[in-house]
Amino acid sequence: MKKSFLILAIVSFTVLNIFGQRIPHLELPAITPSDVIVNHLAYTLSYNEKHEQANWVAYELTAEETQKGASRTNDFRPDNAVKTGSATNADYQGSGYDRGHMAPAADMSWSVQSMEESFFYSNMSPQVPGFNRGIWKKLEERVRQWAVENKDIYVVTGPVLTGNFPTIGPDKVSVPRYYYKVILDYTLPDLKGIGFILPNASSTLPLESFAVSIDSVEKVTGIDFFSALPEKQEQEIEKTACIACWSWNKHLTPDPSPLGEGRSNKVSGAEKSSVKVQCSATTQAGNRCKRMTTNKSGMCTQHMSEL
Repeated sequence: MKKSFLILAIVSFTVLNIFGQRIPHLELPAITPSDVIVNHLAYTLSYNEKHEQANWVAYELTAEETQKGASRTNDFRPDNAVKTGSATNADYQGSGYDRGHMAPAADMSWSVQSMEESFFYSNMSPQVPGFNRGIWKKLEERVRQWAVENKDIYVVTGPVLTGNFPTIGPDKVSVPRYYYKVILDYTLPDLKGIGFILPNASSTLPLESFAVSIDSVEKVTGIDFFSALPEKQEQEIEKTACIACWSWNKHLTPDPSPLGEGRSNKVSGAEKSSVKVQCSATTQAGNRCKRMTTNKSGMCTQHMSEL
C-alpha cells in the first residue's frame, strides 16, 4: 500500500513538473529576425512599420490584475520606444475609425504605469466603431472573466496584416479587415487554448461563432503562438477549439475534465455547425457579405480562404 502511494506521488510530481512548471515569457510568439520588439511594463509587442501598428501584442493576465487599481486615462500618445516612430493623433483624427486597443485598457488597470502605456499608439489599430464598442469589447470582457476563472491566462492579439489595405492619416496607417485573439490557460489541472478571428465590422453573432483553433489563427497570420510550450503539448492544445472547455457567460464554469479527455464540441477552424447564419465578413465595398454559412467561424468558405 505504501509502495503504491509512493509511486502515485512520484507520478504526480513528474506530471506537475512537465505540465505545471512555469515557462518564462510563455505569452510571446516565436520571434523572427524581422520582428521589431518593444517591451512595456505589462505587455510586449512586435511593431510593423509598413502598417504603423503591431503585428501582435502579448501579455499575461492574472485574476488579481483584473482588479482595477488605476483609472482610465484616455491619454493617447505616440510610443517613443518605437524607433521609427508610431502613429499619432493626426492619423486617426477625422478618420471615422476608433483607436482600438489591442491590449485593452481594462486589462492594464492594475497599475498607473500599465494603464498609461496601454494608450500608446503602438497598441492601437483602426477599428469600425460598431466593432470596437460591440463584439470586440464583448470578447475583451470575456477574456477578463476567463482570467478570473482560470487564475492566470496568456493572451496574444492583433490585426491580420496579410494583403492590401486602405489607409488613414499622414502616416498611412493600414485599416485591417480582420482581428485575432488567442488565449492559453496553462494552469493545472485544465490546460487549454482557443482562438478567434473577427471581421472589422459590427456583429450581433455570439462570440462562439468566431471561435477557431489556435492552429487556424497561425495559418491566417503566419505567427507561431506559444512556441515555448513543449512540442507535443503545443500540438495538442492548438489543434482544436474546444467550445465546451470555456465559459460563455459569468454563470458558467469551464469543463473540468483533463486535456484531451471527455471533451465535446471540439471544432477545427472551419468545421460546421447545424445553424446557418449570414457571413460575418465584409466585402471589398465595405458591405456585409450576403452569403449564408454553417462554418463555426461565422464566415463563408470564400472569405475564410481569402484570409
